[in-house]
Amino acid sequence: MVKYEVKMTSIGKDAPTYLTSNSSFILMNEKIRPTLTDMVVEHTVGELAADIAVGDKLKVGKSDFEVVFVGSAANKNLREEGHCTIVVNAEATMPGQIAVKGVRPPRLRLGNIVQFYTEE
Repeated sequence: MVKYEVKMTSIGKDAPTYLTSNSSFILMNEKIRPTLTDMVVEHTVGELAADIAVGDKLKVGKSDFEVVFVGSAANKNLREEGHCTIVVNAEATMPGQIAVKGVRPPRLRLGNIVQFYTEE
């Protein structure tokens, strides 16, 4: 079951560096906060069909991940602004973060689909 699906429409100039240096990237609905466009990955507006939970899967383009942590504010932020920080293969502790484990970080590319889903 697909819980959330969006398409990357803009990749801020600082987003790839942030992924490399902080093992994370920030998702946000396109044009919702223009002051943050340099550091975020903007995407089409999506609807959160069900809350993201530990054990769910994340697909970013061709890369697959398992969700290992969901911060207390992450689902609310996704629902309201399409906003969360995805932490890849590192520890997440902040309320707006979702931590995932995978073979390697995803490639941030325009047009990539970002999809949270469950295999149940």
